[in-house]
Amino acid sequence: MTQVSIGLVNPKSPENVGAVLRAAGCYRADAVFYTGVRFELAQRFVTDTKRMVSRIPLVGVDELQQALPAGAVAVAVDLIDGAIPLPTYQHPDNAFYIFGPEDGTLGPEILSWCRDVIYVPTEGCMNLAASVNVILYDRLAKGYQAEDNNTER
Repeated sequence: MTQVSIGLVNPKSPENVGAVLRAAGCYRADAVFYTGVRFELAQRFVTDTKRMVSRIPLVGVDELQQALPAGAVAVAVDLIDGAIPLPTYQHPDNAFYIFGPEDGTLGPEILSWCRDVIYVPTEGCMNLAASVNVILYDRLAKGYQAEDNNTER
């Protein structure tokens, strides 16, 4: 079963969470989970301009590991040593992508239960919403390439 979920670690900006929801809708993600209180304090600002929250659950949780969907592969997205560059990464069918906060990185407690760690090779870091868009687009594009390769045989 193909399933895509997104986990956000203590997102700071309601604008970014709104943009993440829009990306989730564009690229067919199934759910978005978040931890922390910063977004909850700011969510009264409506930033989900396409109202994706009516189709895609946005769920606050204490720990993202609790939200790991059954059978999903946890994939951390972080600019750290040893991470796999996105252009060479093969996405799992059932993935739970974990993104760090805009003003920090994922800690060892999260990395310890993620099977893979990937990064987008850039000259510096992107913001949260941009990172989600790039990862989900790459997943979609590689899925189309795989379909094309299978039909050419």
